[in-house]
Amino acid sequence: MDTATIVGALASIASVVSFTPQAVKVVRTRDLKAISAPAYAVTVTSFALWTTYGVLLGEWPLIATNAICFCFAAFILVMKLLPSSQRDAVADAVDPAK
Repeated sequence: MDTATIVGALASIASVVSFTPQAVKVVRTRDLKAISAPAYAVTVTSFALWTTYGVLLGEWPLIATNAICFCFAAFILVMKLLPSSQRDAVADAVDPAK
């Protein structure tokens, strides 16, 4: 494996892992006061664009990483925008043990 591939793989892992704790916290605590909807809207848009770019280039590492990050960021944004009763219903569906 060459250096570029290793760096790309590590960047992909770091990108995906960076959203995981926030998504888990949203489901467990349902606290989204500190989340900025406009910032997450930009983040979701950027991941959609990066995914599209990867598709246009046929680059699966770009596609996979950014599609996963898009899903996490979109989930967080949707949870932020939902009324609390619907947010609770979604969180209960995702984590029924709560």
